[in-house]
Amino acid sequence: MNFAMTRRVLMAGVAATLSLGAPALADGHQVVDSIHFLIPGGAGGGWDGTARGTGQALTEAGLIGQASYENMSGGGGGVAIGYMIENADSQQGTLMVNSTPIVIRSLTGEFPYNFSDLTLVAGTIGDYAAIVVPADSDIQDMAGLIETFTADPSGTAIGGGSVPGGLDHLVVAMTMKAAGQDPLAVNYIPYDAGGTAMAGLLSGEIKALSTGLSEAIGLAEAGEVRILGVTSPERVPAYDTAPTMMEQGIDTEFVNWRGFFAVPGLPEEQLAAYQEALAKMYDTPEWEAVRAANGWVNIHNNGEEFRTFLENQEKVIGDLMKELGFL
Repeated sequence: MNFAMTRRVLMAGVAATLSLGAPALADGHQVVDSIHFLIPGGAGGGWDGTARGTGQALTEAGLIGQASYENMSGGGGGVAIGYMIENADSQQGTLMVNSTPIVIRSLTGEFPYNFSDLTLVAGTIGDYAAIVVPADSDIQDMAGLIETFTADPSGTAIGGGSVPGGLDHLVVAMTMKAAGQDPLAVNYIPYDAGGTAMAGLLSGEIKALSTGLSEAIGLAEAGEVRILGVTSPERVPAYDTAPTMMEQGIDTEFVNWRGFFAVPGLPEEQLAAYQEALAKMYDTPEWEAVRAANGWVNIHNNGEEFRTFLENQEKVIGDLMKELGFL
């Protein structure tokens, strides 16, 4: 399978989940007393923003009584997954946020678990990827980054909030390959979370950063970073001054899903309550405010639909990683 075809199959699999149907309107009825959100990375990353934004919307809409949050970094998310599995009996009130890396890191063997070891609650959002530079960088656009990279590949460090071969690295590799460059020549610098990766960019440790668009928008609005390109098919309304990769002649589209998982063996009635709360959330103004501010795409698939989606992504991403030399 060639690269362009692989990318399009991946996007088609994601796009198939974007038809949400019409979940029941939230009526202010509290569905769950409380949810403890476990975040597998540090503050400021995409997982952190997704968990806290979801908890905020659920509580403000009256769908849950209260939300609490815990950041548990380590092992590219593996520490939190292991904690959920090893403490299943005491963590039934916990939802762990995760995303495409749970598929990638299982494929690369970086931790011994995959999504099937957890209870699949629901996929909830998609976040486009972006490549950014500090606002005072001489690099103005993707053409400038490619020119800098071509002149000195090893000296053009590009970072991300994931391990080598992980999601942020994969996005850089896809982009460079589509731009006619050698994706394996990228000097990729890994950080454990999006927040620390952004700090590395602003301190000058790296020249550019691969990150989620939602993580970049706030700093771009504050004048801290410049967004060079976004992996969306069209400009995202939440920050429509940022150009797409496509309009700069780089044939790359990608959306990173995010969703929630519970401990193995979760009682069916508790799973149903979590799923009901998340389904009702979509029709609340509180959720729309959070979603729009972050530039997220609504993706909603419960339980077995979520499993089917993940199994398809596991195959397609595995093929793509083999093509790029990561497996």
